[in-house]
Amino acid sequence: MRMDPSSTRWPRYVSFLPTTMIVCGILWNLLSPREYWGDYLLVAAVTVAGALLSLRHTIVAGVAVVAVEAALLFAGGYLGNVTATAIELANLAFTGLIAVGVNRVVARHGRRLATVRSVAEAAQRAVLPPPPARVGPLAVAALYKAAQIEALIGGDAYAVQDTPYGTRLLIADVRGKGMGAVGVVAVLIGAFRVEADQAPDLAALARRLERALLKEGARREEEIQLEGFVTALLGEIPPDAHEVRLLNCGHPAPYLLDGTTVATLDPGEPGHPLGMSGLGVPQADPETWPLPPDSTLLLVTDGVTEARDPSGAFYEPADRFRGRGPFRQPHQVIDALVRDVERWTGGPRDDDMAILALTRTTDGPTGR
Repeated sequence: MRMDPSSTRWPRYVSFLPTTMIVCGILWNLLSPREYWGDYLLVAAVTVAGALLSLRHTIVAGVAVVAVEAALLFAGGYLGNVTATAIELANLAFTGLIAVGVNRVVARHGRRLATVRSVAEAAQRAVLPPPPARVGPLAVAALYKAAQIEALIGGDAYAVQDTPYGTRLLIADVRGKGMGAVGVVAVLIGAFRVEADQAPDLAALARRLERALLKEGARREEEIQLEGFVTALLGEIPPDAHEVRLLNCGHPAPYLLDGTTVATLDPGEPGHPLGMSGLGVPQADPETWPLPPDSTLLLVTDGVTEARDPSGAFYEPADRFRGRGPFRQPHQVIDALVRDVERWTGGPRDDDMAILALTRTTDGPTGR
């Protein structure tokens, strides 16, 4: 019992609210003195159903409320007053019609939001083409999902590239939303495509990416002031894929899934985001981590780590995935993560999220 599929999903418990209100209205009428009626709960139940549930369930709620009211009037001996009874039932029926109208307005808004969200995702895919499904011994998968609230185009980015130094990868999050953020993403991805093949190490790559952002910032000073703050995580996996080198530029730490264990690869010294070298803070040094066979390196943006449950608690991938697995392919990790985040939030997300997963495989199948 929820709204049309095209609309924003509500937490599951919300769908029981109209039924609960109807039951409370019945109990109120049966247990309270005759001069105190709970009809307002029945009226509210139909209205709430129109806002939260599908058209079919809204109509069912409206019919149920009229039937319940008729039964209560009969049980209370009020049917003898035909005029009063007719007015009472007509009021509830009219409320049901209003609820149907509300339902249609909400459904149209939901479809419009879904359309905007699909456009946002299409625009993001235009600047974020899918990574190669396989790079050497690595199976690769990635996913971008726009926010379910507001559906503004976000600034999440990812890229994977085979280079003379091994497989180099990037996941980043541009501060802000809208076309300004997409413009910065395009600059960042374009610079990565060029510099990943040429920079001798990750530190040099980070400097070159930042230089490209600052150069663009000088050209678009006002817009970049708003959108040029970029957290990023750079990675390098040598051709034998036995380890991964990571340089964290103020980004959420990645995770290493090995069998049923999960490790958070927290940097010993987190670096500053790209675009902030003017503050005089030195960039952190890259760190090296082992990459066992069949393990998966999972990189996410803060749309994952800052997802909240109804109580306000943040989502923690390491805790949620500990004891699960093993995952043989990266798309399995991404699918499981997305489903788990949706269960955790129990409703619409207010931030976009990008996910990149690389599995060191020992067989032939590839990622998404």
